[in-house]
Amino acid sequence: MILYHGSNVVVSSPKLIQQNRFLDFGFGFYTTTNKAQAIAFADKVYKRRKEGGKIVNIYEVDEQKAFAECSVLRFDSPDEAWLDFVSDNRSGNYEGKAFDFVYGPVANDDVYTTFTLYSAGILTKEQTLEALKIKKLYNQLVLSSEKALSYLKFVGTVPKEEL
Repeated sequence: MILYHGSNVVVSSPKLIQQNRFLDFGFGFYTTTNKAQAIAFADKVYKRRKEGGKIVNIYEVDEQKAFAECSVLRFDSPDEAWLDFVSDNRSGNYEGKAFDFVYGPVANDDVYTTFTLYSAGILTKEQTLEALKIKKLYNQLVLSSEKALSYLKFVGTVPKEEL
């Protein structure tokens, strides 16, 4: 499996760094199989940090081996379990099992408003899930442990002319 990570720096040896905010799938190193999504994220990070460059790191992971030897939580669609998991993580209230890998749809900026309305109690769970069905959701694979990171092989970066 080829994975991408958008950043403002080259990340040849990913590390687990404590975040200063609550993210969709909790603590971990966030990647995606979607190059366009990683490019957009790299642009966002570069504009926010105003240093480095717009860089998309490329990795390989032997998913057969890694997923067989590690704990994996997988969401194939934005269903009720996914919504509960993301909501709990974003609010800092997740107290469930920790996994080495978490895979599933991204609750990106396009769905931020929907999540905000749900979190505020304006939308019901059913209304939120229905609204998310019409959004184009990309994927993310989060590596949440040193064990998971050990399966990740840095390949290089996307050429500047593709950014």
